Amino acid sequence: MSEFQYDVVVIGTGPAGESAAVNAAKHGKRVAVIEDRYTVGGNCTHKGTIPSKALRYAVKQIIDYRNGPLCNTAADTRVFDLPKVMDYSFRVIDAQVEMRSHFYSRNLVDVYTGHASFIDEHSLRIETPDDEAHTLLQFEHAVIATGSRPFRPADVDFDHPRIYDADKILDIDNSPRTIIVYGAGVIGCEYASIFAGLDIKVELINNRERLLSFLDDEISDALSYHLSNSFNVRVRHNETYERIEATDSGVTLHLKSGKRIRADALLWANGRSGNTESLGLENIGLTANNRGQLHVDEHYRTEVPHIYAAGDVIGWPSLASAAYGQGRATCADMFSSPEFKLVDEVPTGIYTIPEISSLGATERELTEQCRPYEVGVANFKETARAQITGDTVGMLKLLFDPETHELLGIHCFGDQASEIVHIGQAIMNQPEGNNLIDYFVNTTFNYPTRAETYRTAALNGLNRVAGIA
Repeated sequence: MSEFQYDVVVIGTGPAGESAAVNAAKHGKRVAVIEDRYTVGGNCTHKGTIPSKALRYAVKQIIDYRNGPLCNTAADTRVFDLPKVMDYSFRVIDAQVEMRSHFYSRNLVDVYTGHASFIDEHSLRIETPDDEAHTLLQFEHAVIATGSRPFRPADVDFDHPRIYDADKILDIDNSPRTIIVYGAGVIGCEYASIFAGLDIKVELINNRERLLSFLDDEISDALSYHLSNSFNVRVRHNETYERIEATDSGVTLHLKSGKRIRADALLWANGRSGNTESLGLENIGLTANNRGQLHVDEHYRTEVPHIYAAGDVIGWPSLASAAYGQGRATCADMFSSPEFKLVDEVPTGIYTIPEISSLGATERELTEQCRPYEVGVANFKETARAQITGDTVGMLKLLFDPETHELLGIHCFGDQASEIVHIGQAIMNQPEGNNLIDYFVNTTFNYPTRAETYRTAALNGLNRVAGIA
């Protein structure tokens, strides 16, 4: 057994692990990362964010082609095969792995391949995939950034070739004509729109009253309407599965309401679990919750103060963007750096077709708080840029205080929503007195752009306050 000494050891090379390791290295520390795959990047690069968003982009290109003015859809009988479209995402993965490998080598971070488990509070053992050798790492500090995986209930047969989860779906080798998506959270809604964009008939099963209920109600309603009317997705609310029956010819979903839904395949998209089950947590006095997640304090410290955790393994918000900031913050706290910042304000980015993004309060939340507010709206269909590109579905909605004009919430549904939200985010985060909706009225935006919807929405809201039609 080989033995090495490090200042910081990071388990996992996703966004949280990468940012933690690189930040520690830039503080002059000796750093190692451990990855159980043969290549770095974690679930984000190999199974989650990167492949699914690359797939979404490819499908969006197909939709734009079919709906474009130069395409005669009546004459175009081309069929886009799902596995072939999926191949595009793997080219992106290769580029990401090459880039992220360079980050580690440039910052002199040692990369170990194998499965890590704690021996005690200051040592880890790495078991290599071929079990030929073990490596012992001694450390002063450690960061657990092992990410998450799809939650798999015991009564669902994920070994069946027609039943998928969000990881397994990336290896699909056929194009189903119909598919059931069980779970209408972010992942379920994203894949529902992707499949529907390839003319696959989708049944989306939601165990709640509305889609993505954490969103502003108007945005949630817009998504539901668009999926149903533009993509012909059948959305079923308040439904829970009783059992899933799979055969060589298809899948039947039996619901507790008595309904039976049949399709060629089923995607299970109902929750995720933290990757902590074989880390040897019992050897350091830590216990994960029933979803495999670790509890941390406001400095990302576990109950063992020199061992931190960040990213999906700690739960909310389970976003790559937040994980990057959390990982960076762990090392800032370790070395008492003024760079430390708790990641507590995260824009929502949902990559349905079209996108959704939001930040700040919703109308429902402000109403429950008895907080007066006014609304400014810009509809994409009324903008020149949307008319040029053909992406006319969507809106930008700004919530603000009618007296002070303080920006309280930003909600966007439509093409490039995940980019557009950051303009409002920059203003919302300004000091009091500078975080006003008036900024958008007094700023010149390029024309034609998506960004100018901020001026339109701001004028719409301020005119309401002034009583101007």
